[in-house]
Amino acid sequence: MTGRTVSCGVVMLNSAGDVLLCHATETTHWDVPKGQADPDEEPRTAALRELMEETGIVLDADRLKDLGRFVYRRDKDLHLFAVCVSDDEVKLEDCVCESYFPRYSDGAMIPEMDAYRWVSPLDVDRYASRSLSRFFQTTLSLTELHETL
Repeated sequence: MTGRTVSCGVVMLNSAGDVLLCHATETTHWDVPKGQADPDEEPRTAALRELMEETGIVLDADRLKDLGRFVYRRDKDLHLFAVCVSDDEVKLEDCVCESYFPRYSDGAMIPEMDAYRWVSPLDVDRYASRSLSRFFQTTLSLTELHETL
């Protein structure tokens, strides 16, 4: 498994079983909050940090259910954690991305994520990247996950 990057993230579901997706700025796709761990950073810590940086949401580490590490793409694995939140706990309008990167066209610093939505498992294909859609179809059923949280 050497040479593969690992992206740590949080699959956040609400009481209806919808998944939180974040819109990647200046792209067409939506994603779960995730990103690479820093050197020597534990996956759970990295997932919580990415969640906070990309959404502003802060959760206790003990609330996360470790789903494990999955092969995601040819060059990348995902280490995912799941959590179910109450409807009053996470308000989309309060989500804010504190992680910035330079825009390709002019170098201006722009947020990594610029919009947030709850998406039903049936609608994930309409928003998520092909890789993420396929992952939820073949590897991790959001409906089954919701039943276990």
